[in-house]
Amino acid sequence: MNQIKKLLIIGFVWPEPNSSAAGGRMMQLISIFKENKFEITFASPALDSDFMVDLAEFGVEKKSIELNNSSFDDFIIGLNPDVVLFDRFMIEEQFGWRLSENCPKAIRLLDTEDLHCLRTARQKAFKENRTFELNDLLSEEVAKREIASILRCDLSFIISQFEMNILKEVFKIDSGLLHYLPFLVDEMHEADLLKLPLFEERKNFVFIGNFLHEPNWNTVQYLKETIWPLIKKQFPEAVLEVYGAYPSQKVLQLHQPKNGFFIMGRAADANEIVKNARVVLAPIRFGAGLKGKLLEAMQCGTPSVTTTIGSEAMFANLPWNGFISDDIEKFAKHAIALYQDENLWKESQKNGIAIVNECYQISKYSAALIETITSLLNDSESHRLHNFMGSLLQHHTLKSTKYMAKWIEAKNKN
Repeated sequence: MNQIKKLLIIGFVWPEPNSSAAGGRMMQLISIFKENKFEITFASPALDSDFMVDLAEFGVEKKSIELNNSSFDDFIIGLNPDVVLFDRFMIEEQFGWRLSENCPKAIRLLDTEDLHCLRTARQKAFKENRTFELNDLLSEEVAKREIASILRCDLSFIISQFEMNILKEVFKIDSGLLHYLPFLVDEMHEADLLKLPLFEERKNFVFIGNFLHEPNWNTVQYLKETIWPLIKKQFPEAVLEVYGAYPSQKVLQLHQPKNGFFIMGRAADANEIVKNARVVLAPIRFGAGLKGKLLEAMQCGTPSVTTTIGSEAMFANLPWNGFISDDIEKFAKHAIALYQDENLWKESQKNGIAIVNECYQISKYSAALIETITSLLNDSESHRLHNFMGSLLQHHTLKSTKYMAKWIEAKNKN
């Protein structure tokens, strides 16, 4: 790509890579675009936070924007971006029509993070104490909004092959609108393994996850009430440390040192915590996408025990970095075995590194991503011509969302 292109990223929140996998993913995308000489502006309607990255350090311009405010129109006309990346479908809903109206030629990309409709439908099925079925997605209101957003965009980044299949088979989305893009990390070598703490230098079980994310909060409750008592009964000296950003009072109340259950709050350096733990526990019962905490465990050489949902679409057909089990008795048994058996632990560690290199190596995906975007920049008209449903939705959304936003803006002025 010879000529410097302008990329506008509109963020749901400012990136916090130390607080969530979503923040880490956004920084991975920024680094790829920077390497390929894009001039990047990151805009968001979110309030600043104490834990957001300093975007200027990464050569990215920061811009605060407002919802339902025509000041965004002036901003976008002045910037005149070649490419716009929406961070989650809710952001496309808010700002997509303004972009279409003011910069119709700009390429529209959507980073779904995970399929929100899948997470919502699974959570609903879980709360209703029934098995989730793919047909549940078809009646989900979030699905209607999310799929409409995917259709309105030129290309959507999908983090999981399982979700790629759902979009193609359940929702019949044209594969030309979808781009598989998992978490992207550097290749791991034997030398990286030698730098990691040894089996005997590590201690304790650990769980780590942002508490604003409902599946994480549910996992901690499940650990406390169901799984930890089973582990503790068979292994009385066991200790579990639970880390996570934004712990509420409900979370802090689970702290029970006499039972080896420690709520530690935000991790100053999640990587260091996981590197020094012996085993990661992640009995996730609902959710979607890929689990950043489990990829991080692999990178830290820390085996994990998780569920089918936790490991979904994460490991191709390779052996897991530990154990996968939905049975609580087996889960507890596997956790103890991994903690106590050094040979089993080392084998699991090697499995994790093989998964990192096979499934998440940045060099395998970055060139294809830029190639696809370059192709869109060169021939967006033809691409859009073949996405009739998208242009139909664009037409109607422009009308309905535009007038709703203008009504809210007028109301706010009174």
